[in-house]
Amino acid sequence: MFRRTRDRAFREAQRAGQAMLATPTEWPLPETPGPLAEVATAAPETAVVPDFLPPDFRAPSRQDVSGFMMRWDRPLVIDGEIRECPECGAYRNWIVFNMRDDSIWLRCRAGHETKETGLDTAWYNRNSGPVDHFHATLDEGLRHLGH
Repeated sequence: MFRRTRDRAFREAQRAGQAMLATPTEWPLPETPGPLAEVATAAPETAVVPDFLPPDFRAPSRQDVSGFMMRWDRPLVIDGEIRECPECGAYRNWIVFNMRDDSIWLRCRAGHETKETGLDTAWYNRNSGPVDHFHATLDEGLRHLGH
């Protein structure tokens, strides 16, 4: 009883689809005025709006910033060794900097900075999250990250 109703509805849908496919694929072009009519009735030009965000809404590119920074609270293990600050011996609570020249720098809680040759930009990109803030100065960035 219900199957006939379903089959009938299916066949009606098939017929409607076939009718739609049978419609012409090329529609006639609408009537447009010739080029002489455009010159005579030229409207004042409107400014072309670019299809891109204004500069105030754009995020800075990698070349616009000096570098990126992130917190690394756990011990930093590089090549099976726990990295320590050469000056104070701290081994956790790092700020990791990825500079514009693709070098990686580490800063401990005491403010000692050292270049890390065992890490690269690919490591930084794998372990950092999305950029959530841009800071005008290094001190503002360190304050934001809790140092």
